[in-house]
Amino acid sequence: MGIQDMLSEVARTYDRNAGSGRDVKGQQVLRAVAGRTDLALPPGFRAKGHGGQTTPAATPWIGIFEEKGQSDPKHGLYLAYIFSADLKNVSLTLQQGITWLEERLGKGKAREQHLRREAARLRRALQRQERQGWIDEPRFRDKADRPRAYEAASVIAKTYDTSALPSDVALMEDLLRGMEFLRLTEMVNQIVWEGDSPDSPEISYDPGEHAVPPVDDPLANFLPKDSGDYEVQIRARQQVKRRTHEALIKDFGLHVAARGYEPITRLQHPKDLVLRPQGASGESGEWLVEAKVVRNGNPTQAVREALGQLFEYQHFLYLKKPEPFLVGLFSEEIGAYAPYLEKRGIASIWRDGDGWDGSSRAQEWGMTS
Repeated sequence: MGIQDMLSEVARTYDRNAGSGRDVKGQQVLRAVAGRTDLALPPGFRAKGHGGQTTPAATPWIGIFEEKGQSDPKHGLYLAYIFSADLKNVSLTLQQGITWLEERLGKGKAREQHLRREAARLRRALQRQERQGWIDEPRFRDKADRPRAYEAASVIAKTYDTSALPSDVALMEDLLRGMEFLRLTEMVNQIVWEGDSPDSPEISYDPGEHAVPPVDDPLANFLPKDSGDYEVQIRARQQVKRRTHEALIKDFGLHVAARGYEPITRLQHPKDLVLRPQGASGESGEWLVEAKVVRNGNPTQAVREALGQLFEYQHFLYLKKPEPFLVGLFSEEIGAYAPYLEKRGIASIWRDGDGWDGSSRAQEWGMTS
């Protein structure tokens, strides 16, 4: 009994045509994974089976999660055993979460291209000699959106024939290697998303993979910083600052990516955000976005700062380039300041519940919801 038995039992019993009810054998096997005590997982890790909820999954899978780390497969990085639709193969794969991208990029080609770009970036953290016997993308042999997204989201994978599974010892060795890959890529992900320096390191640099991002991946150069709280030391006093500014940039960037713009933060410091039409060259003009958090319901200070910085950056950072369109991005409505900024050639956009509202220019540019 162990991992081999678990995988073999899923392959023998799962039937997507039998439904997802509690009386279906294959679904029972998957639901029972979380309670198994024979898997001998390393301390701090747990397993959970997934066979679909209302609709049976085309490709059933078993997630391996670190209890103190990423536990939500909708986003982040995690390990999973994913079965092909015909159940002839199962792949241990280091996966990126896919569900959180649905509202921003849909379920089709745009999401797959973004996932492949991110997988290639993360894969550079792994030395080639460490990848022997592993592949980049498994094949799940189903044309539905979710299995195709699982393929694109794979950073690295080890595929097995379910009719001739390796021993538990060999499977555990591969799983431990997968956990090493997970920790390495999580570290790289943290460096890239939180690093302020344009010289953030590319680990295990590979010139063949470090190419100019494809123009049809609208999020290739969008690397917003973490929006979680962080601690700083100031004159021997410890403070906690809130990165609502970074969350504002991240949410808006994902919003406009779905509306035909390419959001860019990479190598743009000190600019908060630059927008370009998806597929356009760098010489076609761009939008310069300055983000400000409105404090205590009073937009005055936020508007003053945005106005000054936009004009300053426009003057000093575009000496040899066409002047950009200017956009002030705010965490809440700015009232009478919207026409004030419009009169000075600056569009304004602000959060409006779960969506985005803005001035007439912003609406004309299709940036509001």
